[in-house]
Amino acid sequence: MIGKTPFLRLLLPVITGIAAAARLPCHAHLLHLLCLSGLMLMLLSCLTDKKQQYRFRWFFGAGLFLFLCSLTAFLYLKHEEHVHITFTDDEYYYTGTILDIPVVKQKSVACNVRITYPVQKKVILYLEQTGDARELLPGEEIIFSARLHSFQNSGNPDESDYAEQMKKRGFSGSGYVHGTNWQNTERLNRSVPVMAQRLRAKALDFYLTFGFDRETYAFISAITLGYKAFIPDNMMEAFRASGTAHILAVSGLHVGIIYIIFNSIFSFLGKQGRGYLIRQWLIVILLWAYALVAGMSSSVIRAVIMLTLYCLGCMQHLRGFTYNTLAATAFLMLIFRPSSLFDVGFQMSFCAVFAILYFQPRLSKLYTPKNSISRYGWNLFTVSTAAQLGVFPLVLYYFGTFPTYFFITNLLVVPIIGIILYATLLLLAAGSLAFLQSGFVELLQTIAHWTVKSLSALTLRIVYISESLPYAQLADGKISLLQLLLLLALIIFISRFFFSHRAQPLIVALFSLSLFQWTITYDKLTKPPPQLVVFNNYNNSDIGLYYHKRRHPLEIPPNGFLPHPEKSIFRLSDGSFNNCTTDERFPLDLLILSQYRYFDIRQLLEVFNPSMIVLDSSLPRFAADRMIEECNRMGIGVHDVAQNGAFSVNF
Repeated sequence: MIGKTPFLRLLLPVITGIAAAARLPCHAHLLHLLCLSGLMLMLLSCLTDKKQQYRFRWFFGAGLFLFLCSLTAFLYLKHEEHVHITFTDDEYYYTGTILDIPVVKQKSVACNVRITYPVQKKVILYLEQTGDARELLPGEEIIFSARLHSFQNSGNPDESDYAEQMKKRGFSGSGYVHGTNWQNTERLNRSVPVMAQRLRAKALDFYLTFGFDRETYAFISAITLGYKAFIPDNMMEAFRASGTAHILAVSGLHVGIIYIIFNSIFSFLGKQGRGYLIRQWLIVILLWAYALVAGMSSSVIRAVIMLTLYCLGCMQHLRGFTYNTLAATAFLMLIFRPSSLFDVGFQMSFCAVFAILYFQPRLSKLYTPKNSISRYGWNLFTVSTAAQLGVFPLVLYYFGTFPTYFFITNLLVVPIIGIILYATLLLLAAGSLAFLQSGFVELLQTIAHWTVKSLSALTLRIVYISESLPYAQLADGKISLLQLLLLLALIIFISRFFFSHRAQPLIVALFSLSLFQWTITYDKLTKPPPQLVVFNNYNNSDIGLYYHKRRHPLEIPPNGFLPHPEKSIFRLSDGSFNNCTTDERFPLDLLILSQYRYFDIRQLLEVFNPSMIVLDSSLPRFAADRMIEECNRMGIGVHDVAQNGAFSVNF
């Protein structure tokens, strides 16, 4: 396989270099030295005497490995250096450019902004929701005054590393901007990505003219433009639970359909000669234009690069999609954006395509359909099953869930999505020609509108029904990195045994299964005890039980004792004890203060004698700071959940 996949030899050092830079302490000078050493080894292999070339043939391979490994490690470190910045608590004036379409939230407008002065950084700004803020468009330059801060995790036991995720995406921090603290400079950035986002915004506005209901509009925006900001949480969760979340992310399915449409449009250019070359180049240009409008996500870029390589191969009359094409796509993406390696979407996209290339041809041989309809259904089933075999270990690792009925919902939904995409393009074409006031154009628009609306409603209905079925989703199955690797080994080697009927793959598969089962047993035997947790939930009081990697709600009185077999824990949410007097203070292990901003620590300590005071995240910032200062002055231990993360007590 390695001999037939030359780009795999280039991909391995790239992945090694990025992983090493992310996990190990690397210095730029050392990487420069290693990079130069690799170049010297390659040069030495070229200068070796012809009689000794076979003996020292490994010089070039080792040099190339060392060069690519150190180069990509250096590129990753430069990305980390560019993102890293320590913001002060002071408010400064900045100039920045809106990068993509602002998202209107409940009380603010979230904007991705590239600061151009006084530093070059990407940040997320939350502008106070005003009419001017809602009308901002990508590319517009603003000057603003804000107190920016780096991303911080909430410190809750069940959360992902949000700060690390934002760093991988290239964002350095965030801040809130009052409506009077920013102004549009009326200058416009005309870079290609920004202008593509403006075109995307115009397409979304054009969709509004068709009068779709809110759910249909959100669904169409997601599957055609990759814009998911309008998708409500319940719809997103339904797609995840039904195993069809990939439909909402513009990926190989969508780009493949777009390719078929473009290929059909330019079919008049023929299948050979200069016309065929022009046809392929036109398809490549339009695919990249679509990728820009669709947001340039990892899944879109991966699909477009693969189809670009396919088109270039067609020009040379070479074979289409192969492992080498997939490796070349990953190589190019990681060279230009090394941090993509740690992106969940990137990993799942490539694992899905690899699984389709590996499993689908073998699965399709298990049954031979007798007609075209059954052949189409069988191919769709084998592709969906192969893709899920590739991604479900990653789904368990990152999310701990797995959709049970994915094969049924994909069999029903994927064909409908293809029709919706065709009908949407027809609707866009008819809408663009509406100025002709032709009866035929109006008829086409009516038919396309009805098709899109009806099939979108049918798709959502199928997804919601699938989500509501019993055991629609296997939950609480989050696995460790070691278990992920063992599960991948089990899938690969057990499949090799079934397809080759050799004993060695079966032995490795059974060994992987035994280790996997042993790690699960070990995790259950060493399971941490239940915890009473004061969660960090912005501006809210959130107290509950955390067990089996899940939250379990508890009935917590606003003023009173919390259930615990050993410790005395009292929660106070108002000023009930402000004027109380007592001869002897009541001993407590923990005193949790919530919601009430006027707590007087000195008065409370005349009634209670706590070992520690916990300030939950519902307290205003100024009140929490005052209470922390009082506790420090009086020598009482204090834990501020909003600043220091969740506070937990074992049962």
